[in-house]
Amino acid sequence: MDRERLLVTVTGPDQPAITAELTSVLVAAGAPLLDLEQVVVYGELTLCLVIEAATPALVEALRTACAHRALALTAQAVSTGAADPRAVQLAVTVFGDRVDAAAIHGVARVLAEHGGNIERIHRLSDSDLSAIELIVSVPIGADDLDGRLHALRQHLLAAAGAIDIAVQRESQSRRAKRLVAMDMDSTLIQMEVIDELARRAGVGDRVAELTRRAMLGELDFEQSLRARVGLLAGLDAAHLDDIAAHLPLSEGAEVLVRVLARLGYRTAVISGGFEFAAHALQRRLGLDYAYANALEVVDGRVTGRVLEPVVTPARKAALLAEIAAREGIDLGQSIAIGDGANDLPMLEAAGLGIAFHAKPKLTAAADAAISHGSLTRVLYLLGLRARDLAELAP
Repeated sequence: MDRERLLVTVTGPDQPAITAELTSVLVAAGAPLLDLEQVVVYGELTLCLVIEAATPALVEALRTACAHRALALTAQAVSTGAADPRAVQLAVTVFGDRVDAAAIHGVARVLAEHGGNIERIHRLSDSDLSAIELIVSVPIGADDLDGRLHALRQHLLAAAGAIDIAVQRESQSRRAKRLVAMDMDSTLIQMEVIDELARRAGVGDRVAELTRRAMLGELDFEQSLRARVGLLAGLDAAHLDDIAAHLPLSEGAEVLVRVLARLGYRTAVISGGFEFAAHALQRRLGLDYAYANALEVVDGRVTGRVLEPVVTPARKAALLAEIAAREGIDLGQSIAIGDGANDLPMLEAAGLGIAFHAKPKLTAAADAAISHGSLTRVLYLLGLRARDLAELAP
């Protein structure tokens, strides 16, 4: 083993000062430490050290130090090997109500079929196994990378069952997002405001059907919006204030915005809904920006008209870009979250587009989809753990 590069693996019960004691042996021998990784699972330690210029005497000294602590040590020669020039490092986030062995098997199998090598796995959730992150090296090359990542995510979703999966480049930019823009209806709140207005105006069924078809992408958004609002003509404007005061927040909305604010993110609601509700949400949650459509009100009654400019799907994307430019933030550092087909341009413009409990068309096109659980799961996609959430949003 003279002068070889060794991978030394230490396993056993975790205790304080193990790393300090073992590295003191390396310092005394003058042996260069090239790499190390450590993980503790249920009190059991696995510590890996890559050492250059290792001698039999050094290995024996390490083994003796381990024996005093009832730790096992193995050593094997390793080589650096040539890096695959096509390899791209990915962060694969797997989350759901329960991430079981079948889900992990499905993900691991698909990654293996694509030539992927799992380098690290760690749990993001706290007391249960509901969210994990895998750091994976996959030889997919740089050509049409977005398309290849999208295809890989579709294969992973098909294999994992009722589990949500996000695939992102593992780079500093993943953890350097600075702006989050969210849709309002059925995203930040658990309702479609226009449907509630229509119910109070006695035209609920007619408007709900138009809303449903618009969110599925079957109708032009602006035309359907004007048609729906036209049916509200004559509604007492007092209903607007009442609805704004009782908006039902989606689960996790307050925690998500609070954590983002404490981390220094700028936040916005960009909605094809209505200003009276968006501004109420802005005040309630402390959002930095709020954009939506303005209903015309004359003499205390809704006229059935929308004031210009209408927040169309294209304008949603434009507003995201406008906010980013105003804040000096690159669009690649933005996140957009929505649930309907009209959110697609905004999600495509963002650095990370997330479909939240979304319609099939948006789920298929988004970078990531959260089909189960609350809005706090957005934070897993930033690499945050459950313990981080507990610290930032007590």
